[in-house]
Amino acid sequence: MTAGRPGQAAGPEGPDAHGAYGTDGAFVAAVDGLADPLNDPLPGGHTSPWFRSENIPAVDPAVPHGMQSAYPASYEAGYADCQTPPQGPQQAQGAPNEWYDPAGYQRDWYGPQEPSARMAAADQVAQGAPVAPVPPAEESTPAPGAPPDAAGLHAEPRTEVLARIPAEPEPEAELGPTSSPAPAPAPGGRAERRRAAKGRGRRRPGASPEQKAAPAAAPMSRVEARRAARAAKDSPAVIASRAVGEVFITLGVLMLLFVTYQLWWTNIRADQIAGKETNRIQDEWANGDRKPGVFAPGEGFAIMHIPKLDVVAPIAEGIDKEKVLDRGMIGHYGEGRLKTAMPSDKQGNFSVAGHRNTHGEPFRYINKLNPGDPIVVETRDAYYTYEMASILPQTSPSNISVIEPIPVGSGFTKPGRYLTLTTCTPEFTSTYRLIVWGKMVDERPRSEGKPDALVG
Repeated sequence: MTAGRPGQAAGPEGPDAHGAYGTDGAFVAAVDGLADPLNDPLPGGHTSPWFRSENIPAVDPAVPHGMQSAYPASYEAGYADCQTPPQGPQQAQGAPNEWYDPAGYQRDWYGPQEPSARMAAADQVAQGAPVAPVPPAEESTPAPGAPPDAAGLHAEPRTEVLARIPAEPEPEAELGPTSSPAPAPAPGGRAERRRAAKGRGRRRPGASPEQKAAPAAAPMSRVEARRAARAAKDSPAVIASRAVGEVFITLGVLMLLFVTYQLWWTNIRADQIAGKETNRIQDEWANGDRKPGVFAPGEGFAIMHIPKLDVVAPIAEGIDKEKVLDRGMIGHYGEGRLKTAMPSDKQGNFSVAGHRNTHGEPFRYINKLNPGDPIVVETRDAYYTYEMASILPQTSPSNISVIEPIPVGSGFTKPGRYLTLTTCTPEFTSTYRLIVWGKMVDERPRSEGKPDALVG
Protein backbone atom coordinates (compact mmCIF):
# COMPACT_ATOMS: atom_id res chain seq x y z
CA MET A 1 0.00 0.00 0.00
CA THR A 2 1.44 3.37 -1.06
CA ALA A 3 1.03 6.43 1.12
CA GLY A 4 -0.71 9.33 -0.37
CA ARG A 5 1.14 12.48 -1.17
CA PRO A 6 0.15 15.88 0.14
CA GLY A 7 -2.63 17.28 -1.92
CA GLN A 8 -3.59 13.88 -3.29
CA ALA A 9 -6.81 12.11 -2.43
CA ALA A 10 -6.57 9.38 0.14
CA GLY A 11 -9.65 7.54 -1.02
CA PRO A 12 -12.78 7.86 -3.04
CA GLU A 13 -15.02 8.33 -0.05
CA GLY A 14 -15.21 10.58 2.99
CA PRO A 15 -15.98 14.15 3.62
CA ASP A 16 -12.22 15.06 3.40
CA ALA A 17 -11.55 13.37 0.12
CA HIS A 18 -8.37 15.33 -0.45
CA GLY A 19 -6.73 14.55 2.92
CA ALA A 20 -5.20 17.06 5.31
CA TYR A 21 -3.84 19.22 2.51
CA GLY A 22 -6.90 19.01 0.31
CA THR A 23 -8.00 22.59 0.84
CA ASP A 24 -6.95 25.25 -1.57
CA GLY A 25 -3.43 26.58 -0.90
CA ALA A 26 -2.78 24.14 1.96
CA PHE A 27 0.01 22.30 0.08
CA VAL A 28 1.87 25.48 -0.81
CA ALA A 29 1.67 26.69 2.77
CA ALA A 30 2.98 23.36 4.04
CA VAL A 31 5.95 23.48 1.65
CA ASP A 32 6.76 27.04 2.67
CA GLY A 33 6.63 26.03 6.30
CA LEU A 34 9.04 23.16 5.75
CA ALA A 35 11.52 25.41 3.94
CA ASP A 36 11.51 27.90 6.79
CA PRO A 37 14.28 27.04 9.30
CA LEU A 38 12.27 28.60 12.08
CA ASN A 39 9.68 25.87 11.62
CA ASP A 40 12.21 23.00 12.07
CA PRO A 41 11.23 20.77 14.96
CA LEU A 42 13.15 20.85 18.21
CA PRO A 43 15.04 17.75 19.47
CA GLY A 44 12.47 15.09 20.13
CA GLY A 45 10.28 16.30 17.28
CA HIS A 46 9.63 14.61 13.96
CA THR A 47 10.72 15.30 10.44
CA SER A 48 9.61 12.04 8.91
CA PRO A 49 7.58 12.55 5.74
CA TRP A 50 4.88 10.19 7.02
CA PHE A 51 4.38 11.98 10.34
CA ARG A 52 0.77 13.16 10.79
CA SER A 53 -0.33 15.28 13.68
CA GLU A 54 -3.82 13.94 13.54
CA ASN A 55 -2.49 10.48 14.39
CA ILE A 56 -1.54 11.64 17.92
CA PRO A 57 -4.53 11.11 20.23
CA ALA A 58 -5.57 13.65 22.77
CA VAL A 59 -4.42 13.22 26.33
CA ASP A 60 -7.10 12.47 28.87
CA PRO A 61 -6.97 15.16 31.58
CA ALA A 62 -8.64 12.87 34.09
CA VAL A 63 -5.67 10.50 34.12
CA PRO A 64 -2.73 11.53 36.30
CA HIS A 65 0.30 12.77 34.44
CA GLY A 66 2.66 10.05 35.69
CA MET A 67 0.26 7.28 34.73
CA GLN A 68 -0.45 8.42 31.23
CA SER A 69 1.26 6.74 28.35
CA ALA A 70 2.81 9.07 25.85
CA TYR A 71 1.12 7.30 23.01
CA PRO A 72 -1.68 4.79 22.75
CA ALA A 73 -1.01 1.18 22.16
CA SER A 74 -2.27 1.45 18.63
CA TYR A 75 0.23 4.22 17.91
CA GLU A 76 3.13 2.29 19.46
CA ALA A 77 2.10 -0.80 17.54
CA GLY A 78 2.28 1.18 14.37
CA TYR A 79 5.97 1.94 15.11
CA ALA A 80 6.88 -1.55 16.20
CA ASP A 81 7.51 -2.83 12.75
CA CYS A 82 7.69 0.02 10.32
CA GLN A 83 9.42 -1.86 7.56
CA THR A 84 6.40 -4.13 7.05
CA PRO A 85 3.29 -2.30 5.94
CA PRO A 86 0.46 -3.07 8.39
CA GLN A 87 -2.40 -5.07 7.07
CA GLY A 88 -5.97 -5.40 8.07
CA PRO A 89 -7.23 -3.79 11.24
CA GLN A 90 -3.91 -2.07 12.01
CA GLN A 91 -4.69 0.59 9.50
CA ALA A 92 -7.73 1.57 11.51
CA GLN A 93 -5.62 1.99 14.63
CA GLY A 94 -3.64 4.88 13.18
CA ALA A 95 -0.58 3.03 11.82
CA PRO A 96 1.29 5.07 9.19
CA ASN A 97 0.47 4.18 5.65
CA GLU A 98 4.05 4.76 4.47
CA TRP A 99 7.27 2.75 4.25
CA TYR A 100 9.64 3.52 7.15
CA ASP A 101 13.27 4.36 6.17
CA PRO A 102 15.66 4.39 9.17
CA ALA A 103 18.56 5.71 7.05
CA GLY A 104 16.41 8.54 5.80
CA TYR A 105 15.33 9.31 9.34
CA GLN A 106 18.95 9.31 10.44
CA ARG A 107 19.86 11.73 7.68
CA ASP A 108 16.96 13.95 8.63
CA TRP A 109 17.98 13.95 12.29
CA TYR A 110 21.82 13.86 12.29
CA GLY A 111 22.60 15.28 8.86
CA PRO A 112 24.32 13.72 5.80
CA GLN A 113 27.90 14.26 7.02
CA GLU A 114 28.29 10.98 8.96
CA PRO A 115 28.60 7.77 6.94
CA SER A 116 26.99 4.56 8.09
CA ALA A 117 28.83 1.89 10.06
CA ARG A 118 28.82 -0.42 7.09
CA MET A 119 30.51 2.17 4.86
CA ALA A 120 33.11 2.97 7.58
CA ALA A 121 33.84 -0.73 7.98
CA ALA A 122 34.23 -1.08 4.20
CA ASP A 123 36.68 1.83 4.09
CA GLN A 124 38.70 0.35 6.93
CA VAL A 125 38.89 -3.01 5.20
CA ALA A 126 40.06 -1.33 2.00
CA GLN A 127 42.81 0.47 3.90
CA GLY A 128 43.89 -2.60 5.84
CA ALA A 129 42.89 -1.23 9.29
CA PRO A 130 41.18 -3.47 11.85
CA VAL A 131 37.46 -3.00 12.18
CA ALA A 132 35.84 -2.94 15.56
CA PRO A 133 32.90 -5.31 15.83
CA VAL A 134 29.48 -3.71 15.91
CA PRO A 135 27.52 -4.92 18.91
CA PRO A 136 23.80 -5.45 18.43
CA ALA A 137 21.64 -2.61 19.53
CA GLU A 138 19.99 -3.19 22.84
CA GLU A 139 16.32 -2.68 23.01
CA SER A 140 15.28 -0.22 25.63
CA THR A 141 11.87 0.44 27.00
CA PRO A 142 10.88 4.06 26.79
CA ALA A 143 10.23 5.77 30.02
CA PRO A 144 6.71 6.91 30.74
CA GLY A 145 6.08 10.27 29.18
CA ALA A 146 9.19 10.09 26.95
CA PRO A 147 8.80 10.53 23.19
CA PRO A 148 9.14 7.47 21.02
CA ASP A 149 12.50 8.73 19.70
CA ALA A 150 14.21 8.20 23.06
CA ALA A 151 13.06 4.58 23.18
CA GLY A 152 14.11 3.21 19.86
CA LEU A 153 15.17 5.79 17.35
CA HIS A 154 18.16 7.28 19.22
CA ALA A 155 19.69 3.94 20.15
CA GLU A 156 20.45 2.89 16.60
CA PRO A 157 22.38 6.02 15.54
CA ARG A 158 24.46 5.91 18.76
CA THR A 159 25.34 2.27 18.09
CA GLU A 160 26.33 3.17 14.57
CA VAL A 161 28.52 6.04 15.78
CA LEU A 162 30.33 3.73 18.20
CA ALA A 163 30.73 1.14 15.46
CA ARG A 164 32.32 3.67 13.19
CA ILE A 165 35.18 4.25 15.65
CA PRO A 166 38.02 2.01 14.36
CA ALA A 167 40.04 -0.14 16.67
CA GLU A 168 43.39 1.28 17.72
CA PRO A 169 46.22 0.07 15.46
CA GLU A 170 49.08 -1.89 16.92
CA PRO A 171 52.00 0.32 17.99
CA GLU A 172 54.84 0.35 15.51
CA ALA A 173 58.22 -0.91 16.59
CA GLU A 174 60.66 1.83 17.45
CA LEU A 175 63.32 2.44 14.89
CA GLY A 176 66.83 1.71 15.99
CA PRO A 177 69.88 3.80 15.07
CA THR A 178 70.39 1.79 11.88
CA SER A 179 66.75 1.08 11.05
CA SER A 180 65.01 2.71 8.13
CA PRO A 181 61.39 3.88 8.22
CA ALA A 182 58.83 1.46 6.86
CA PRO A 183 57.64 2.30 3.35
CA ALA A 184 54.25 3.91 3.01
CA PRO A 185 51.47 1.49 2.10
CA ALA A 186 50.67 1.41 -1.54
CA PRO A 187 47.31 2.87 -2.50
CA GLY A 188 44.59 0.52 -3.63
CA GLY A 189 43.37 -2.86 -2.48
CA ARG A 190 45.13 -5.76 -0.86
CA ALA A 191 46.24 -7.27 -4.19
CA GLU A 192 47.90 -4.03 -5.24
CA ARG A 193 49.69 -3.73 -1.90
CA ARG A 194 50.92 -7.30 -2.19
CA ARG A 195 52.26 -6.67 -5.70
CA ALA A 196 53.96 -3.48 -4.51
CA ALA A 197 55.60 -5.35 -1.60
CA LYS A 198 56.89 -8.05 -3.97
CA GLY A 199 58.25 -5.41 -6.33
CA ARG A 200 60.24 -3.78 -3.52
CA GLY A 201 61.95 -7.05 -2.70
CA ARG A 202 63.07 -7.69 -6.26
CA ARG A 203 66.20 -6.33 -7.83
CA ARG A 204 66.60 -5.98 -11.51
CA PRO A 205 69.91 -7.48 -12.73
CA GLY A 206 72.51 -4.94 -13.76
CA ALA A 207 70.68 -1.95 -12.29
CA SER A 208 72.04 -0.21 -9.22
CA PRO A 209 69.84 1.67 -6.73
CA GLU A 210 71.25 4.94 -8.07
CA GLN A 211 70.21 3.99 -11.59
CA LYS A 212 66.74 3.06 -10.38
CA ALA A 213 66.37 6.33 -8.52
CA ALA A 214 67.70 8.45 -11.40
CA PRO A 215 64.97 9.57 -13.79
CA ALA A 216 65.30 8.52 -17.39
CA ALA A 217 66.77 11.27 -19.56
CA ALA A 218 64.46 12.63 -22.17
CA PRO A 219 65.59 11.98 -25.76
CA MET A 220 67.30 14.93 -27.40
CA SER A 221 66.18 16.49 -30.62
CA ARG A 222 68.44 16.76 -33.63
CA VAL A 223 69.31 20.36 -32.89
CA GLU A 224 70.17 19.53 -29.29
CA ALA A 225 72.22 16.52 -30.41
CA ARG A 226 74.19 18.70 -32.84
CA ARG A 227 74.81 21.28 -30.14
CA ALA A 228 75.96 18.61 -27.72
CA ALA A 229 78.31 17.10 -30.32
CA ARG A 230 79.66 20.57 -31.15
CA ALA A 231 80.22 21.30 -27.46
CA ALA A 232 81.99 17.95 -26.99
CA LYS A 233 84.56 18.85 -29.66
CA ASP A 234 87.80 20.45 -28.52
CA SER A 235 88.20 24.14 -29.17
CA PRO A 236 91.24 25.48 -31.13
CA ALA A 237 92.75 26.79 -27.89
CA VAL A 238 92.54 23.34 -26.32
CA ILE A 239 94.10 21.74 -29.40
CA ALA A 240 96.89 24.34 -29.44
CA SER A 241 97.63 23.92 -25.74
CA ARG A 242 97.67 20.18 -26.18
CA ALA A 243 100.14 20.49 -29.07
CA VAL A 244 102.36 22.81 -27.05
CA GLY A 245 102.26 20.39 -24.14
CA GLU A 246 103.25 17.50 -26.40
CA VAL A 247 106.14 19.57 -27.80
CA PHE A 248 107.36 20.36 -24.30
CA ILE A 249 107.11 16.73 -23.30
CA THR A 250 109.08 15.72 -26.39
CA LEU A 251 111.72 18.35 -25.69
CA GLY A 252 111.96 17.22 -22.09
CA VAL A 253 112.47 13.62 -23.18
CA LEU A 254 115.12 14.71 -25.71
CA MET A 255 116.93 16.77 -23.08
CA LEU A 256 116.89 13.85 -20.68
CA LEU A 257 118.33 11.63 -23.39
CA PHE A 258 120.98 14.23 -24.19
CA VAL A 259 122.03 14.55 -20.56
CA THR A 260 122.20 10.78 -20.28
CA TYR A 261 124.34 10.69 -23.39
CA GLN A 262 126.68 13.41 -22.15
CA LEU A 263 127.16 12.17 -18.61
CA TRP A 264 127.13 8.44 -19.16
CA TRP A 265 127.54 7.31 -22.74
CA THR A 266 130.35 9.72 -23.68
CA ASN A 267 132.44 8.47 -20.78
CA ILE A 268 131.95 4.88 -21.83
CA ARG A 269 132.78 5.64 -25.44
CA ALA A 270 135.80 7.82 -24.56
CA ASP A 271 137.20 5.19 -22.22
CA GLN A 272 136.96 2.63 -25.00
CA ILE A 273 138.80 4.88 -27.46
CA ALA A 274 141.44 5.95 -24.94
CA GLY A 275 142.05 2.34 -23.92
CA LYS A 276 142.58 1.30 -27.54
CA GLU A 277 144.99 4.21 -28.12
CA THR A 278 146.98 3.32 -25.03
CA ASN A 279 147.32 -0.25 -26.17
CA ARG A 280 148.38 0.87 -29.63
CA ILE A 281 151.10 3.15 -28.23
CA GLN A 282 152.45 0.44 -25.97
CA ASP A 283 152.51 -2.04 -28.86
CA GLU A 284 154.52 0.37 -31.02
CA TRP A 285 156.99 0.93 -28.22
CA ALA A 286 157.38 -2.76 -27.77
CA ASN A 287 157.99 -3.34 -31.50
CA GLY A 288 160.39 -0.38 -31.88
CA ASP A 289 158.55 0.92 -34.96
CA ARG A 290 158.62 4.59 -33.95
CA LYS A 291 161.38 6.94 -32.91
CA PRO A 292 160.94 10.13 -30.90
CA GLY A 293 160.36 13.17 -33.07
CA VAL A 294 157.54 15.47 -34.29
CA PHE A 295 154.01 14.07 -33.94
CA ALA A 296 150.99 14.81 -36.10
CA PRO A 297 147.88 16.47 -34.59
CA GLY A 298 145.81 13.87 -32.82
CA GLU A 299 148.61 11.35 -32.74
CA GLY A 300 149.32 9.74 -29.35
CA PHE A 301 152.93 9.74 -28.20
CA ALA A 302 152.86 9.35 -24.33
CA ILE A 303 150.86 8.01 -21.38
CA MET A 304 150.11 9.95 -18.18
CA HIS A 305 149.71 8.19 -14.79
CA ILE A 306 148.17 9.86 -11.75
CA PRO A 307 148.30 7.11 -9.09
CA LYS A 308 146.31 9.02 -6.47
CA LEU A 309 143.37 9.48 -8.88
CA ASP A 310 143.81 6.11 -10.62
CA VAL A 311 144.14 7.86 -13.97
CA VAL A 312 145.87 6.24 -16.96
CA ALA A 313 145.23 8.23 -20.17
CA PRO A 314 147.07 8.66 -23.49
CA ILE A 315 148.61 12.01 -24.44
CA ALA A 316 148.07 13.16 -28.02
CA GLU A 317 149.43 16.10 -29.98
CA GLY A 318 147.17 19.17 -30.01
CA ILE A 319 144.13 20.25 -28.03
CA ASP A 320 141.54 19.76 -30.72
CA LYS A 321 138.22 18.98 -29.09
CA GLU A 322 136.84 16.42 -31.54
CA LYS A 323 140.09 14.66 -32.44
CA VAL A 324 141.74 14.63 -29.03
CA LEU A 325 139.78 15.83 -25.98
CA ASP A 326 136.36 14.32 -26.82
CA ARG A 327 138.00 10.97 -27.40
CA GLY A 328 139.11 10.75 -23.77
CA MET A 329 142.73 11.69 -24.44
CA ILE A 330 144.89 14.42 -22.89
CA GLY A 331 146.00 17.14 -25.37
CA HIS A 332 149.44 18.73 -25.55
CA TYR A 333 149.76 22.44 -26.23
CA GLY A 334 152.10 22.13 -29.26
CA GLU A 335 150.76 24.52 -31.93
CA GLY A 336 151.23 28.23 -32.63
CA ARG A 337 151.42 30.63 -29.71
CA LEU A 338 150.41 27.82 -27.36
CA LYS A 339 153.36 25.61 -28.24
CA THR A 340 155.08 24.28 -25.10
CA ALA A 341 158.09 22.07 -24.34
CA MET A 342 158.19 18.26 -24.42
CA PRO A 343 159.05 16.13 -21.34
CA SER A 344 162.42 15.21 -22.85
CA ASP A 345 163.49 18.89 -23.18
CA LYS A 346 166.16 20.03 -20.72
CA GLN A 347 164.02 22.98 -19.60
CA GLY A 348 160.60 24.30 -20.32
CA ASN A 349 156.93 23.86 -19.30
CA PHE A 350 155.18 20.70 -20.51
CA SER A 351 151.52 21.89 -20.61
CA VAL A 352 148.49 19.69 -21.31
CA ALA A 353 144.62 19.95 -21.20
CA GLY A 354 141.86 17.49 -20.50
CA HIS A 355 138.08 17.28 -19.81
CA ARG A 356 136.89 17.56 -16.24
CA ASN A 357 133.41 16.23 -17.04
CA THR A 358 132.13 13.93 -19.77
CA HIS A 359 134.16 12.27 -22.51
CA GLY A 360 136.25 10.20 -20.16
CA GLU A 361 136.84 13.17 -17.76
CA PRO A 362 140.53 12.33 -16.99
CA PHE A 363 141.08 15.62 -15.06
CA ARG A 364 137.84 15.58 -13.03
CA TYR A 365 139.49 15.28 -9.60
CA ILE A 366 142.84 17.06 -10.13
CA ASN A 367 141.64 19.70 -7.64
CA LYS A 368 142.10 17.00 -4.94
CA LEU A 369 145.87 16.73 -5.55
CA ASN A 370 148.13 17.90 -2.76
CA PRO A 371 151.72 19.18 -2.96
CA GLY A 372 154.12 16.21 -3.34
CA ASP A 373 151.60 13.87 -5.07
CA PRO A 374 153.40 12.14 -8.00
CA ILE A 375 152.40 12.54 -11.65
CA VAL A 376 154.25 10.26 -14.13
CA VAL A 377 154.59 10.79 -17.89
CA GLU A 378 155.61 7.62 -19.72
CA THR A 379 157.27 7.86 -23.17
CA ARG A 380 158.91 5.39 -25.53
CA ASP A 381 162.33 5.81 -23.89
CA ALA A 382 161.82 6.95 -20.27
CA TYR A 383 159.56 7.69 -17.28
CA TYR A 384 159.33 11.35 -16.19
CA THR A 385 158.12 11.86 -12.61
CA TYR A 386 156.69 15.21 -11.43
CA GLU A 387 155.53 16.27 -8.00
CA MET A 388 152.49 18.49 -7.57
CA ALA A 389 153.69 21.98 -6.48
CA SER A 390 150.76 24.45 -6.52
CA ILE A 391 147.16 25.03 -7.73
CA LEU A 392 145.20 27.96 -9.15
CA PRO A 393 141.50 27.27 -8.47
CA GLN A 394 140.09 29.64 -11.04
CA THR A 395 141.30 31.84 -13.89
CA SER A 396 140.09 33.20 -17.20
CA PRO A 397 140.24 30.96 -20.29
CA SER A 398 142.24 33.68 -22.05
CA ASN A 399 145.00 33.65 -19.42
CA ILE A 400 147.79 31.91 -21.36
CA SER A 401 150.50 33.07 -18.98
CA VAL A 402 149.92 29.96 -16.91
CA ILE A 403 151.59 27.82 -19.66
CA GLU A 404 154.64 30.04 -20.18
CA PRO A 405 158.14 28.51 -19.62
CA ILE A 406 158.09 30.08 -16.18
CA PRO A 407 154.32 29.98 -15.44
CA VAL A 408 152.85 33.06 -13.82
CA GLY A 409 151.21 32.34 -10.46
CA SER A 410 152.88 28.97 -9.99
CA GLY A 411 155.50 30.22 -7.55
CA PHE A 412 158.38 29.27 -9.83
CA THR A 413 160.94 32.03 -10.25
CA LYS A 414 163.58 30.56 -12.56
CA PRO A 415 163.65 28.29 -15.59
CA GLY A 416 163.24 24.58 -15.00
CA ARG A 417 161.35 21.46 -16.12
CA TYR A 418 157.73 22.05 -15.18
CA LEU A 419 154.35 20.43 -15.76
CA THR A 420 151.01 22.32 -16.18
CA LEU A 421 147.57 20.66 -16.11
CA THR A 422 144.56 22.75 -17.29
CA THR A 423 140.82 21.91 -17.20
CA CYS A 424 137.40 23.60 -17.04
CA THR A 425 135.74 24.79 -13.82
CA PRO A 426 133.21 24.75 -12.19
CA GLU A 427 132.12 21.24 -12.98
CA PHE A 428 129.80 20.75 -15.95
CA THR A 429 130.69 24.24 -17.21
CA SER A 430 133.53 25.87 -19.16
CA THR A 431 133.34 29.35 -17.65
CA TYR A 432 136.79 29.31 -16.01
CA ARG A 433 139.96 27.27 -15.94
CA LEU A 434 141.54 25.26 -13.10
CA ILE A 435 145.34 25.10 -13.12
CA VAL A 436 147.67 22.59 -11.38
CA TRP A 437 151.47 22.89 -11.56
CA GLY A 438 154.20 20.31 -10.94
CA LYS A 439 157.99 20.10 -11.03
CA MET A 440 160.08 17.25 -12.44
CA VAL A 441 161.89 15.29 -9.73
CA ASP A 442 162.97 12.10 -11.57
CA GLU A 443 163.80 10.87 -15.10
CA ARG A 444 164.17 7.07 -15.46
CA PRO A 445 164.95 5.19 -18.70
CA ARG A 446 162.60 2.35 -19.52
CA SER A 447 165.46 -0.05 -19.34
CA GLU A 448 165.77 0.65 -15.63
CA GLY A 449 162.20 -0.27 -14.97
CA LYS A 450 159.23 1.64 -13.62
CA PRO A 451 159.64 4.39 -11.03
CA ASP A 452 158.65 3.90 -7.43
CA ALA A 453 155.40 5.87 -7.93
CA LEU A 454 154.11 3.22 -10.33
CA VAL A 455 155.53 0.19 -8.56
CA GLY A 456 154.01 0.86 -5.20
